[in-house]
Amino acid sequence: MDPSSPSPSGTPGALLDVKDLQVDFRSEDGRVHAVRGVDLVVEPGKVLAVVGESGSGKSVTAMSILGLLPSSAEVTGSIRFEGEELLEASPTRLRQVRGAEIAMIFQDPLTALNPVYRVGDQIVEMIRAHSDVSKRAARARAVEMLAEVGIPQPDKRARQYPHEFSGGMRQRAMIAMALACDPKLIIADEPTTALDVTVQAQVLELLSSLSERLGTAIVLITHDLGVVAGMADRVVVMYAGRLVEKGTVDDVFDATAHPYTAGLLASLPRLDRDVDEPLVPIGGQPPSMLRPPPGCSFHPRCRFADEIDGCTSVVPPLVEFGVEHVSACHRAPVLVPEGALARLAASPGTVSTPQATGVAPTPGLVEASGPSTPGTVEP
Repeated sequence: MDPSSPSPSGTPGALLDVKDLQVDFRSEDGRVHAVRGVDLVVEPGKVLAVVGESGSGKSVTAMSILGLLPSSAEVTGSIRFEGEELLEASPTRLRQVRGAEIAMIFQDPLTALNPVYRVGDQIVEMIRAHSDVSKRAARARAVEMLAEVGIPQPDKRARQYPHEFSGGMRQRAMIAMALACDPKLIIADEPTTALDVTVQAQVLELLSSLSERLGTAIVLITHDLGVVAGMADRVVVMYAGRLVEKGTVDDVFDATAHPYTAGLLASLPRLDRDVDEPLVPIGGQPPSMLRPPPGCSFHPRCRFADEIDGCTSVVPPLVEFGVEHVSACHRAPVLVPEGALARLAASPGTVSTPQATGVAPTPGLVEASGPSTPGTVEP
């Protein structure tokens, strides 16, 4: 199917189109609401960054795309790849998609690599599973990819086991494996974990080059907003399993429309700030997804939360603030024109109003009622 053609019942021109993705996990303590109504669109050759704290649902969203979640997960919604509904695909079809069409760079290479097989053999196995090539040709490709990601003496390293690699080298081997079959989409879950700054730059440059040269799309999951600014075309910000803001990099960084995004930016050091100006962390902790808070999930930690506007009782719908720039915040229509969020992101010390109506931010885990539906009032 031509990626530029409209996806059936999906977004025209989308390579990957995720709509209303919901992921729950059954546990002894109850149902964990890990992902709640997430929408994503990835276009061919573009880089989409997914940003958020640990526990926000980023990795669960990525794993659900490839059907890699455990049997305790209940996944609903729609995940279309080139118009094909992956949630309805057979296990055989999913095995064909994984690696050849959609590849994933896992966050922890130590557990992703098999300790009893040589690194090169693992890459060869994946190449031959998706390509009709000889073992010799597959091995040559494996050595080529190890060299491409900056591993010295790649022919020698291909004959070694994962325990003989450093942490950074194991991560690079995982990236080589993901790139070996020239997939149409790469899901990179913290791809530069355990790498030094120089190698990080090399890996990111490699991913960017692949995207430009082959038209490969990338979903980049990261905590590093600096990586996002330098590499991504579009950004999705997640919190407590929900999408809270999405737009182009310029929109999200320069015209921030959600207090959580502004808080993430405010907690980063910047060259254009006074060196004596302290960083301002986001107070409190992410909520328990067993019992997400009612209303806006961020309201217990938000300095702008307002009971009158429904922050504590009504799930905010996505509101447009520009072309494809949306935010799920009740107060954003007021805060954005006032410039309060932009000031917080650029210079936290200039925003002194801690709360709009005296709704005190609640530190720690939130004990509240179950999940909410956007635009609804909690009982």
